[in-house]
Amino acid sequence: MSSEAFDNARLTYEQHMRTCRQCHADTVPCPVSKHLLRICNNARRELLRTSDRRAGRP
Repeated sequence: MSSEAFDNARLTYEQHMRTCRQCHADTVPCPVSKHLLRICNNARRELLRTSDRRAGRP
């Protein structure tokens, strides 16, 4: 399930970056892209935590 959450977050962020006019016009990402990237990073961290638990790491 964590893998699916990460994939969805990553795809949403990538789609936003492709379609957002502000992200393309400015060199600074818009607030929405920052928020989506934060969600993507959190999902990635959770995916890494669950895979570590499955491998028996603390």
